[in-house]
Amino acid sequence: MIVLKTERELDIMRAAGAIAAVVLNDVGAFIRPGVTTKEVDDFAASRIRHYGATSAFLGYRKYPCNICISVNDEVVHGLAGPRRIQFGDIISLDVGVRYQGYIGDTAKTIAVGGCNLLAQKLIDVTTQALYEGISRALAGNRVVDISRAVQTYVEANGFSVVREFVGHGVGRTVHEDPQVPNFVEAGKNSAKLKPGMTIAIEPMVNAGSPVVKVLSDKWTVVTQDGLPSAHMEHTVLITGSEPEILTCPENLPSSLRAR
Repeated sequence: MIVLKTERELDIMRAAGAIAAVVLNDVGAFIRPGVTTKEVDDFAASRIRHYGATSAFLGYRKYPCNICISVNDEVVHGLAGPRRIQFGDIISLDVGVRYQGYIGDTAKTIAVGGCNLLAQKLIDVTTQALYEGISRALAGNRVVDISRAVQTYVEANGFSVVREFVGHGVGRTVHEDPQVPNFVEAGKNSAKLKPGMTIAIEPMVNAGSPVVKVLSDKWTVVTQDGLPSAHMEHTVLITGSEPEILTCPENLPSSLRAR
């Protein structure tokens, strides 16, 4: 069931989204060669607490970390640990927070001190694919219009979209209806977009094949061919006009800015 949000709920979701966005930026600035992914996760936890929120991921379906940290060929759900980040790595950071009962969910892929041309193109294409999808998040359109925009842009640039993991509704829980694939599912009905819907649009783009596998830790998803992957995400509100990005740092309430 798709839940349309009230204005009061949206005000809270704007704050939750802003916290997630600020934490994501803080974590991105913290990362440097030599730090471990566990140190990154611990830092993220401290920033989430700083803003009076909790991790939306920690304990969710028994996930053991505060944020998802996925390195190079890791697509999503990477686990924090002793691995040391290296110059030239690309790191996908997925931050979900819970604030006053509502979720903010956002992600981006960053290069550590620079990266090769393929990885940089992958990051750039995935970023633009996100905004191509957001531009179709209009009342009266359908989810498939978002999916088609993402897939078309990605494949026109020589990359592929992951099929096994998709975007989703966001609200009181991390995953709500509807699912928001990054590809067109032939023959499948697609939900109509209505004002008050809040969805996470999140292209997961591979440099090579779209095929992925899950490692023995039961969480980390990697590309089967070992080529890099990138991940970008915003939580978006469907309005009566242009879509509104809820995971926007500028929405951080003044009371939280003063912390």
